[in-house]
Amino acid sequence: MTDAVSELLGILDVERLEVDLFRGFTPEWEAERPRVFGGQVIAQALASAYRTVKEDRQCHSLHAYFIRPGDPKIPIVYEVDRSRDGGSFTTRRVVAIQHGQQILNMSASFHVHEDGWDHQHDMPEVKQPEALKSRDEFREKIKDKLPEEAQKHWSRPQPFDMKEIGAMNPFDPKPKSDVNEVWFRTAGKVDASPAMHHCLVAWASDMNLLGSSLRPHGLHWINPKLMTASLDHAIWFHAPIRADEWLLYSMDSPKAGNGRSFNRGSIYTRDGQLVASTAQEGLMRKMKPRKKD
Repeated sequence: MTDAVSELLGILDVERLEVDLFRGFTPEWEAERPRVFGGQVIAQALASAYRTVKEDRQCHSLHAYFIRPGDPKIPIVYEVDRSRDGGSFTTRRVVAIQHGQQILNMSASFHVHEDGWDHQHDMPEVKQPEALKSRDEFREKIKDKLPEEAQKHWSRPQPFDMKEIGAMNPFDPKPKSDVNEVWFRTAGKVDASPAMHHCLVAWASDMNLLGSSLRPHGLHWINPKLMTASLDHAIWFHAPIRADEWLLYSMDSPKAGNGRSFNRGSIYTRDGQLVASTAQEGLMRKMKPRKKD
């Protein structure tokens, strides 16, 4: 296990302040960002909710709204509301707070294991991870072209291994299909509970998803004239999942318009089992100059 993965696990082990009140911090490798990464807030909110749920129940869905950008320099407080504890399902509402204001609210539902009918769509046929270059190799080649403030972040060891299929050149992006596929896993084995693996996948699920909507327009997030942000995020967990084994994240963007884009994703194990689905709407508009007072 790498130091970055160890730090990530520590970040997701949220601190209990009171019975239903928790505190989370931003990891060092994310501290240079102008705002907290959305996947971090979702993962910590889910970790907080899990701390109030019986161990025999696993999250099967969550729905979150990003309300304000988070401040990476201060802790985030997570307030959990125990909405319902039923015979089969448990429901929780989590509010993330900074500076006395909500930055995210999330509803999550947990379910005991039950047997039932089973079907799924097939996994797309794609190149296997061994046939692809890692994101670290790609970043090493282009880091000198990045703005100075971005080089430190890009050069820092990351907790996830990622291998993109059909990656875009950020300095000369060309219009491509909105289909966006990437293999990912933690950068090392993780001996942790199923709940922690859910939180790890929740973190990674916000990486790359909004980028699907940029591809048809030949855009990349480092474009200074582009403003992007996640507006909401939903995850459905269909089956047990391990974040330390290769997972294929197959994404697309059926629609963009009115300054927003809709993106969706399917997460498969290497043997083709569909283990999670995601959906997200994102802000996608031209950067506007700030109005002077």
